[in-house]
Amino acid sequence: MEKTKLTSARLTKGFSQAKMAQLMGMTTSTYSRKENGHSKIHQEEWDRIAKSLDVPVEDIYESEESMVFICKDQATGNYQGTNNIYSVPEYLLDSQRKYIAKLEEENEILKAKNNQLELENERLRGIG
Repeated sequence: MEKTKLTSARLTKGFSQAKMAQLMGMTTSTYSRKENGHSKIHQEEWDRIAKSLDVPVEDIYESEESMVFICKDQATGNYQGTNNIYSVPEYLLDSQRKYIAKLEEENEILKAKNNQLELENERLRGIG
């Protein structure tokens, strides 16, 4: 998940990602991956970032992705039942949620059109 509070604080301070990377002693791409939520920011890094931006950690800290329970295998045979837990980035879940909401909205529109067509069909049958 993108670290929006961190990005906002960095921009307010007038720092580029390259400047933050330099202050943190890492490459710009590594810092970018951390700020964009693609790599974990460790506690000591949060502390160094806060110090570099001259803000309290609480003002910029955003928790990392939580583990998301995807499936529970109930394998048989040589493989006793196992639980598989995968870490799924929040941005992927958000994307899926938006897509599902859009599909549900389109489904409601199609249901309404179907009802209109059924009423029209019944009206036409009554005429003939």
